[in-house]
Amino acid sequence: MSSSVSPRSGASRAPAVSGARAPAGVGIGLRHAHYEAFLDAPPALDWVEVHSENYFGDGGYDLHVLETVRRDLPVSLHGVGLGPGSAAPLEPAHLERLRRLVERIEPAVVSEHLCWGATAAGHLHELLPMPLTRATLDHLGARVAQIQDVLRRPILLENVSTYVRFRDDAFGETAFLAELARRTGCGVLLDVNNLYVNQCNHGEDALAAMDALPREAVGEVHLAGHRVTGAAVIDDHGSRVAPPVWALYEAALRRFGDVPTLIEWDTDVPPLDILLDEARLARERLAAGRPV
Repeated sequence: MSSSVSPRSGASRAPAVSGARAPAGVGIGLRHAHYEAFLDAPPALDWVEVHSENYFGDGGYDLHVLETVRRDLPVSLHGVGLGPGSAAPLEPAHLERLRRLVERIEPAVVSEHLCWGATAAGHLHELLPMPLTRATLDHLGARVAQIQDVLRRPILLENVSTYVRFRDDAFGETAFLAELARRTGCGVLLDVNNLYVNQCNHGEDALAAMDALPREAVGEVHLAGHRVTGAAVIDDHGSRVAPPVWALYEAALRRFGDVPTLIEWDTDVPPLDILLDEARLARERLAAGRPV
């Protein structure tokens, strides 16, 4: 299942197209509430995704469950704690734990976020937005190359929901990701719900954002729910996928083709049947877009 590549000495030597791609079809996030159901009988899914940091230990129940599930289903590792855009150096211990987990699980793909989350004083445990400037592009290019060198494979980088934009931004977020992919050979994890959240909060055009990405750069799509408040739309991953997000997903399938798709649900996690029903809805849309 591994898609390992030879280490790179720098971003300028990276290929133009990433080989990082999630397994075909539709998956869901494996969450603690559903461990027993997965151990009893693997549900009808194509793959699962987990938050990498939850499995950094060298033993324990969580890792036992992941290794057991991995025998039946491909796994995608999705990091939430590395914060590759932070000014502080990447934490060597974190990278080493991730490398060991990759070696143990042999995931189909490894992903991270286009964000920062740490200072010299410590981790903030947030996916904080980056200023989308050329200096940031140089900084992230070096960081992505470092991560890929350690893991010996290309990664995917996810667009994030944000509640601020920076006056100095020289790129839209997806145009920034497209250039980062061109420089480093990383791919893009396209979170369609985040596109919708940013469209609502910043007046950005989600369709135009998708058009800024090369078709071959997108190796995975995320779908999730959000919460509408009086002040903003919040990306809380706590409900079913909303109708306008499904509509954007259908547009994404027209733009990028049969992209591997994950249903994310992280807060107020429902019974497994609800997640499987969301996966069914995604699978129906994937099938509808395939040529006969």
